[in-house]
Amino acid sequence: MLAALTACHRAPQLATYGVISPFQLTSQDGREFTSHALDGNVWVADFFFTHCLGPCPRMESQMRKIQMAVASYSNVRLVSFTVDPSRDTPVVLAAYSKHFQAVTGRWFFLTGPQATLQRLCRNEFLLGSVDGSLMHSTRFVLVDRRGRIRGYYETAEKGTIGKLISDVKALAAEPS
Repeated sequence: MLAALTACHRAPQLATYGVISPFQLTSQDGREFTSHALDGNVWVADFFFTHCLGPCPRMESQMRKIQMAVASYSNVRLVSFTVDPSRDTPVVLAAYSKHFQAVTGRWFFLTGPQATLQRLCRNEFLLGSVDGSLMHSTRFVLVDRRGRIRGYYETAEKGTIGKLISDVKALAAEPS
């Protein structure tokens, strides 16, 4: 019985898909945001744009659900990167973050130079391009405390968000 209980609380065996290099962007409050703010935290990332009428509102609603599910974990962050930096200014992102009830200091909406967002999306997260077409992946990415990508989660698949929440909690509960 004890072995079964211990097994339930162990972190899942998650693959490692790569490491996110340091980056610098601008958050919804207009302040510089560096990836160092995420050091030591488990985080979930996605790519979106604010005027999307397709999957983006659903994805951000799912991020809100994740935010609520992990509210008691002080070492979890959410990071939403725009794929439309020319329109998604900090002011626009601030209004969008309020709409989805993002908790300040826990969920960041980021914008910046298209070249930086392109490097991150294509070369770091391996999710496609930020090339002005506004085409983007609908997957969430789980990143561990050491900046390693530990999972990809297709947001349109049934049960995915529950699995992601479970994996986030397991990684967040691991000893530092």
